[in-house]
Amino acid sequence: MTTQTDVVIIGAGPVGLFQVFELGLQGLQSIIIDALPDPGGQCIELYPDKPIYDIPAVPVCTGRELIDKLMDQIAPFEAPMHLDQTVTTLTRNADETFTLETSKGLSVQCRAVVIAAGAGSFTPVKLRVESIDKFEGEQMFYRVRDPSVHAGKNLVILGGGDSAVDWALALADKAASLTLVNRTERFRAAEASVEKLMQMQEAGKVKVLFGACKDFSEQNGKLSSIRCVMRDEEKSEMEIPVDDLLVFFGLSPKLGPVEEWGMALEKNLISVDYASFETSEPGIYAVGDINTYLGKKKLILSGFHETAVAAHAIKHKFEPDKKQYTQYTTTSPLLQKRLGVESGGA
Repeated sequence: MTTQTDVVIIGAGPVGLFQVFELGLQGLQSIIIDALPDPGGQCIELYPDKPIYDIPAVPVCTGRELIDKLMDQIAPFEAPMHLDQTVTTLTRNADETFTLETSKGLSVQCRAVVIAAGAGSFTPVKLRVESIDKFEGEQMFYRVRDPSVHAGKNLVILGGGDSAVDWALALADKAASLTLVNRTERFRAAEASVEKLMQMQEAGKVKVLFGACKDFSEQNGKLSSIRCVMRDEEKSEMEIPVDDLLVFFGLSPKLGPVEEWGMALEKNLISVDYASFETSEPGIYAVGDINTYLGKKKLILSGFHETAVAAHAIKHKFEPDKKQYTQYTTTSPLLQKRLGVESGGA
């Protein structure tokens, strides 16, 4: 499929989503490409139900609520989202436009590119047990997309971070049995969540073990159990029956093809001019956690600011001879029209 737009945004996290909004206010069309199957980036993948307290005028919201609100906010601009695919190549054309190709065969021509990929594309840290990957997507999962799929089953969760503990709490009452196996007695999850997990263990709703998966058994081509080496003096082994195995060892960020696009990098981050957030490659910008500059703060709030500056810079690059004025959504009929609100609305 081939399409074109003014700006391609790489990354559908909160900063990438808000970039749609800021570009839309400038009258610029954009599309989003993201490696994950759903918009939201780290907010959805790492802490969808954890509270966030530092969004202006929003005393508290979860990661999922923040993404839902951003999706509502950018809806007037109808930016297409091409998810579950990565940008494999980026080519600068003779007329200074760009052509991007994705892993799913999408080809996009645009006038500017904004990289809002957080720490890069995230891939789950895999369970290193020989041949167990053949069950991936059938009985072994690195993400929970539909909790109802796991209802009534013998579940084993591997991991001790927020995702592992939160899903253990969420699925315990729906599973036939649930066992969580963490490598050590130390958890990386929120203390309050770990306390709830231990209370559920005392109530007999979950079993918490400490050890590491080393092997598995199968029957009739189906995963039937995993074998774990326990964290005790004897290094004893335990066979745990399993219908579905959920693995939450975290996500590994990788810059991927971005490293090959000729931009100046500093410690695996993209260097930018903080007056415009343009990279060393003209027409390519970087906002959010993936960029670095003097005084950089890795906050969602900072990323939102960067999108506004980048949008104005891109507009100026497209129309260098046109004087730019700062307009406000509270008073500008043009901006209100672009937002689809009545004149005088905010």
